[in-house]
Amino acid sequence: MKFVVSSSTLLKQLSAINGVIASNPVVPILENFLCEIQNGTLKITASDLQTTIMTELAVDAQERGSIAVPAKILIETLRNLPEQPVTFTIDEASYNIEIHSENGHYRLSGENATDFPKVPAVEDGNTVEVPADVLAHAVSNTLFATSADELRPAMTGVFINLNGQGSTFVATDGHRLVRYRRTDVSGGVAGKSSIIVPRKALNLLKSVLPSENTEVSMRYNASNAFFQFSGTAGANIQMVCRLIDERYPDYENVIPQDNQNEMTINRPDFLSSLKRIAIYANKTTHQVRLKLDGNKLHVSAEDLDFSNEANETLPCDHPGEDLEIGFNAKFLIEMLNNIDSEEVTFKFSQPNRAGLIVPSEKDENEEVLMLVMPVMLSNYV
Repeated sequence: MKFVVSSSTLLKQLSAINGVIASNPVVPILENFLCEIQNGTLKITASDLQTTIMTELAVDAQERGSIAVPAKILIETLRNLPEQPVTFTIDEASYNIEIHSENGHYRLSGENATDFPKVPAVEDGNTVEVPADVLAHAVSNTLFATSADELRPAMTGVFINLNGQGSTFVATDGHRLVRYRRTDVSGGVAGKSSIIVPRKALNLLKSVLPSENTEVSMRYNASNAFFQFSGTAGANIQMVCRLIDERYPDYENVIPQDNQNEMTINRPDFLSSLKRIAIYANKTTHQVRLKLDGNKLHVSAEDLDFSNEANETLPCDHPGEDLEIGFNAKFLIEMLNNIDSEEVTFKFSQPNRAGLIVPSEKDENEEVLMLVMPVMLSNYV
């Protein structure tokens, strides 16, 4: 088997899917890319058993065949080659691979392609068409709030509910929660309309989604989700991931409904202030104190162990009662970083109840709500 391809084009496609390969995979064959040639198209597959990504690109080839190529050595070789055509010659009997560049010759050992795990098929599933930019925005708005606690597997992914009225994306780690809704993306009327997609799969999907206006075909059933779209340089990219088979927490009951006390503030100014004040907060709790006094917000933090403290005052629009509440600065900073609006509105009820953050300006087709649990000021040290 022999084919010729641009070194930079191949490197770009391999780098896009390389993130799925685990450093110490359960099955050694998964340290390889599965390369298959058919009808002048090179199909490359990478997998960790839970998530599989495939990319296709046109190459100069007259034959068909397949082989598993060591991922690390192939990427490092291409990364150090200038842009040029490279020729791959594969002996399918001995699994030897030869790479010829303009002034170089490299040889490495591959493995039998038949040992590579089969890609699971998504049959009898629901299909939804989602614009790439909308999907990327939904993932970016929720992914950061997922949990890393493997003892609560449902919370390590993003909950997606699709129905005839729209779609809802939810993520939470027990300390914060993000609910992102779209009215222009709907589906899943028949069968299973709610799924939990793992964090790693969505991270990979986010990294390969094109910036241009492309439709992403999303098909899912009870056990797997399948995404397909055209990536950069015309490459056809597909991703299959195993869904998290757990019951998602009843997140709606956590969201407080009676939030009479509101504060609207400039997001970049508040974000900058939090980053400065957080430097002086306790390194274990990261607690900051927010004190609303009329149309002024006092932001402060202290670390009694090192006698560090800081405070700033910012203007805000606050028609409600004065309030003092504590939050984890890291959570607030991460949430504000993931909001596009110039101004944000905070909604409070009591100092011991969750605070809500919503963007003051938003797209008519979306609704973003972020919830963060308070830190009791009696424990403020």
